[in-house]
Amino acid sequence: MATKAKNTFADKKMFARAIKDSFVKLNPKIQAKNPVMLLVYISAIMTTILWVIALFGIKDAPTGYTLAIAIILWFTVLFANFAEAIAEGRGKAQADALRASRKDVDANKIPSVDKKDQITVVPSALLKKGDIVIVKAGEQIPADGEVIEGAASVDESAITGESAPVIRESGGDRSAVTGGTTVLSDWIIIQVTSEAGESFLDKMIAMVEGAARKKTPNEIALQIFLVAISIIFILVTLSLYTFSVFSADQAGIENPTSVTTLVALLVCLAPTTIGALLSAIGIAGMSRLNQANVLAMSGRAIEAAGDVDILMLDKTGTITLGNRQAYEFIPVAGVTDKELADAAQLSSLADETPEGRSVVILAKEKFGIRERQLSESNMKFIPFTAKTRMSGVDYDGNEIRKGAAQAIKEYIENAGGEFTEECDYIVKTIASQGGTPLVVAKNHKVLGVIHLKDIIKQGVKEKFADLRKMGIKTIMITGDNPMTAAAIAAEAGVDDFLAEATPEGKLNMIRDFQTKGHLVAMTGDGTNDAPALAQADVAVAMNSGTQAAKEAGNMVDLDSSPTKLIDIVRIGKQLLMTRGSLTTFSIANDVAKYFAIIPALFMGLYPGLSALNIMGLHSPLSAILSAIIYNALIIIALIPLALKGVKYRELPAGKLLSRNLLVYGVGGIIAPFIFIKLIDMMLVLFGLA
Repeated sequence: MATKAKNTFADKKMFARAIKDSFVKLNPKIQAKNPVMLLVYISAIMTTILWVIALFGIKDAPTGYTLAIAIILWFTVLFANFAEAIAEGRGKAQADALRASRKDVDANKIPSVDKKDQITVVPSALLKKGDIVIVKAGEQIPADGEVIEGAASVDESAITGESAPVIRESGGDRSAVTGGTTVLSDWIIIQVTSEAGESFLDKMIAMVEGAARKKTPNEIALQIFLVAISIIFILVTLSLYTFSVFSADQAGIENPTSVTTLVALLVCLAPTTIGALLSAIGIAGMSRLNQANVLAMSGRAIEAAGDVDILMLDKTGTITLGNRQAYEFIPVAGVTDKELADAAQLSSLADETPEGRSVVILAKEKFGIRERQLSESNMKFIPFTAKTRMSGVDYDGNEIRKGAAQAIKEYIENAGGEFTEECDYIVKTIASQGGTPLVVAKNHKVLGVIHLKDIIKQGVKEKFADLRKMGIKTIMITGDNPMTAAAIAAEAGVDDFLAEATPEGKLNMIRDFQTKGHLVAMTGDGTNDAPALAQADVAVAMNSGTQAAKEAGNMVDLDSSPTKLIDIVRIGKQLLMTRGSLTTFSIANDVAKYFAIIPALFMGLYPGLSALNIMGLHSPLSAILSAIIYNALIIIALIPLALKGVKYRELPAGKLLSRNLLVYGVGGIIAPFIFIKLIDMMLVLFGLA
C-alpha cells in the first residue's frame, strides 16, 4: 500500500482513535451484531440498574459489590470494542493514505481515437463507463480504464507503494490502468471501465477500512456455535439459581446467591474471550493481506486460501526468473570454450537486457574473462532489432554477431560463409530441451552456441517441499512443450504440470480438481486467464493485468508478483489457525472458570463441593470478582495475538490441531487457575474482598 500501517501500539493517533471508537461502539445497534458480547452488554446494563436500585435501599447484593461487577462488565464490553477498533484502525490508516492520493482532476475527453484533437475538458467525477480520454506526460489518470492506443511509463506508487514506474500499453496483458496514478512519459488513450464512485481505488478504500467487510461463512458458523454455548450457560445459570433458592428454602436460610452474582457467573462461563476477539481476528487477517499489497474482494477468499490444497502457478516469474539466462557455451569443432565465451562477451557488452548481462557474467565466472570498457578498441556496437534479430560489435576490422539461429545463418550465407551442420545440430538439441539457442559468429564464421535456459528461483524447491508437508499439491502452468515442462517441473520440485496451457486446459483442470473435492488457488494476469480465475476458489489477479482478469479474480495483487500466491495461502492459514487457537483457549478458559468458581460459590449450600475448592478462594464474592476481572483482562492480553496472528507453522492439519490443543487447550485450562488465585489474593491484600 502507499503507506504501510505502523505498529498498532506505537501509533498514538491510531490508539487514541481506537479508544474513542470503543465508546462509539456502545451503540445497541452495533452491539447487536455480536450476540456473545451483546449478552455481556445486557448484563452490564442489568447490574447497573441493580446498583441504582440498591442506592434506594432495595439491595440484591452489597452495593459496592454490585457497582464493582457493573464497572467490570462495562470494561469487558469496552475491551471487546477496543479489540475490534484497534484492528479497524490499521485499515482506516491505509484508507486515509489512499484518500490523500485520490484527487478530482480534469480529464481530457475525446470523441474517439481518431479525433485526438477534439478535446473536451471535464471533471473526472463526471466520466462514465465507455468514455475515452487522452492522458499525457505529467497528468494524472482520471479513472480506471484500458489503454486502447499508445504506450507510456506510469507511476503507480500511490497504489502499490513501489517507486519504480511501469509500462502500460495497448494490447496484451499490461493494458489496465488505475485512476489516481500518473503518466510520466509519452501519452496514452484510455477507455474508462468504471462508473464514478466505483473505481478500483474506491473499492480499495471501502475494503481496507472495513466498510465492505462481511462475515465469512466459517466466522458465521463459529458465531452460531458460540451463541449456542451461551444459551446453554444461560440455562445452566438459571438452573443454578433455581437449585440455590430451593436448597436455601429447605435449609431454612436466606438464599446467598444474588442475581448480580449469577449475572457475573453467566458472563464468566460464556465464551466471551473468543466472542470479543472474533471480529478483530477477521479484520486483522484482511489487514495483513492488505499490508502484503493484496486486496481481497471478500473475506471468504481469505478463508478459502487457508483451506487450499491445490496451487496452480505460472512458470515464468513464479518458479523461474522472469528472463532466461546464459547457462552454457557450446563451441563447434576447432573453437575452444574460452574463444566462444570471449566473443560472446564482446557482443554483449552493450546489451543491457537480462539475457545480455547474463552472457557477460557467465564468461567472467567460467573463464575469468574480465568485462571490457565500452570505449575499448574503438568498438562499434550493433543493437538488437526485431527486424535483424541479432546484435553484435565491430572492432579492429572484426565483426562479431550474436542472435537467433536463422538470422545468423542468413547473415553468414549472405556473406558467402557456411552455417555448419554441427551448429544446426546443437541448435536443435538445445531447442528440444526447452532452451533458447543463440548462435555466435565471428567474421562470418560460426564459433558456437550460447545455451539460454530458465533458471529456477533460489529457494523455490524448498518452498514447494514445505507446501507438500502441509498437504498442498503444486502444479506448474506453462506454454512450453511437455518435454521442456517435465524437465523444469522436476528441477523445481513441483508435483505436477500443465504443458502447452490453454484457457480451456486451465479451466478443465480446475473443474476436475473441484469435482474431486479440492480447493484450488491460481494466479493470472491476462484475458485468457479470466475463465480459470473465475472458476478457482482463490483467484489472484495481477494489478498490472487486464481488466477482465481483475474482475474475474477475488483478490488483486497490487505488486503484480506471481509468487505472492504462496504468501496469500500462508496468511489464510494463519487466520484459520489464530481463530482456532483462540477458540480453543476461550472454551478451555470457560471449563477452568467453572471449576474455579462453582465450588466457592455454592459450597455453603452444598458442603460436598468443598472437595472441589482446590484453589481455596477467600469467599464466594471474591471468587466472582476475581473471575470477572480475569475475564476482562484476558481480552486485553490477547489483543496483540489476535492482531499479529498465531505463528505460522508448516505442519499438516493433524499435527497443527494436536499442537494447538496442547498449547492453547492446556494453557487455557491452567491460566485461569493461576491468575484468578492471584487476583483473589490481591483483593484480600488490599481489603477489597
